[in-house]
Amino acid sequence: MRRDALFRRLLVVADVVAIVGAFVLMMVLSHRVVALSWAGLAGLPIVVVCAKLTGLYDRDETLLRKTTLDEAPKLLQLATLSTLVAWLTGGLIVQGQLDRHEALFLWLALAALLILARTVARFLALALAPAERCLFIGDELSAETIRSKLTGHGGVKAQVVAHLDLDKVAPWSTDTFSERRLAEIRDLARTLDVHRAIIAPRSVDAGEMLNLVRTLKAVGVRVSVLPRLLEVVGSSVEFDDLHGVTVMGVRRFDLTRSSAAFKRAFDLLGASLGLLAVAPLLIVIAVAIKLDSRGPVFFRQLRVGRHGQRFFMLKFRTMVPDAEALKDGLRDRNEAKDGLFKIAEDPRVTRVGRLLRRSALDELPQMLNIVRGEMSLVGPRPLVIDEDQRVEGWHRRRLELMPGMTGPWQILGPSRVPLREMVAIDYLYVANWSLWTDIKIILRTIPHVLARRGL
Repeated sequence: MRRDALFRRLLVVADVVAIVGAFVLMMVLSHRVVALSWAGLAGLPIVVVCAKLTGLYDRDETLLRKTTLDEAPKLLQLATLSTLVAWLTGGLIVQGQLDRHEALFLWLALAALLILARTVARFLALALAPAERCLFIGDELSAETIRSKLTGHGGVKAQVVAHLDLDKVAPWSTDTFSERRLAEIRDLARTLDVHRAIIAPRSVDAGEMLNLVRTLKAVGVRVSVLPRLLEVVGSSVEFDDLHGVTVMGVRRFDLTRSSAAFKRAFDLLGASLGLLAVAPLLIVIAVAIKLDSRGPVFFRQLRVGRHGQRFFMLKFRTMVPDAEALKDGLRDRNEAKDGLFKIAEDPRVTRVGRLLRRSALDELPQMLNIVRGEMSLVGPRPLVIDEDQRVEGWHRRRLELMPGMTGPWQILGPSRVPLREMVAIDYLYVANWSLWTDIKIILRTIPHVLARRGL
């Protein structure tokens, strides 16, 4: 399809620009004369072919959400391979042997420019391409959930144009191949101009779902499936080929000692460097708060942390001192759901507080909580006591990890996420934790804050 071709072509252009740009930067900044040979230019198609073989141009066709961060490990591998070839081949790629500093700079430049260029390419492709038209097959509740997820989130440009119940597509799920039936489905897809079908299975009848997927793909419709099992175990599973039978091995829920040590070291390093970097800013904010309104600089609120232990979470004070006393009188203006309390234009917020909230600078003191071992850079949301009491059952396993300054729910926009859905997201984060997941969430939080969506 033209939409998919647009993504592929822009990604190829992005990779070529990034690779050439990295070599040019390295040559310009080198302390000696270094030039790219003709063999180096001829090697560009080989790099593009390597990217193709690793699936870097085919992911977007199967995904609703186009994202570059998820493919960053493969891009780092591509940058590493290109740098090693340029370094080890002597003067074949680059005229003159690269020294260690030049090779290191080339690797860093390649990795950064590949990620940046692909991000820009996807942004342009999403802006130029028409919205992906989706046919939803499943129950109404799942359809509403998917509709809400397709709107207001970055990297997605799709819409549900039609909704069919599974009972109405039962003839499509039979094992009988029929040209007449395929023609009927093909005509329906053309009439609705459907690009993709999203299926929400209601049972574990693998044969029925397999035939439905086969039928849809036979008429050229892309297919996405909502896997019910992954709602419980998450996506961090290991696929085991048991002599022709695929078995999913579910990873342990809690962290190993080594994983917990890595996460804690990452938190301490990040929070310590962060405090040193923003120390002057913290002083300026504290002075501004004192000049703007009476009351303390910090706001201390009791929250529920790891294993249910309570702690005082620190923030810069953004409200008038008697904000809690005024809360009951504002409940009719509450915009959140399921026990959360949030007002977009809260009258209790001070002038400086409004600026701090829009820029998320009021969250900075939580780095002190991290140093004290009460919080993490990334983790489940630390709930207040009355919110925590609403969390029941297996959702309470979210408390296996320390709460975080940011997390998967923040980059979705907490005012749009009900408590029930938020704790489910937190649970799946705990079940699928990895250091790379934390890094991705931090990197996705930065543009979220810069866009002033708030935390």
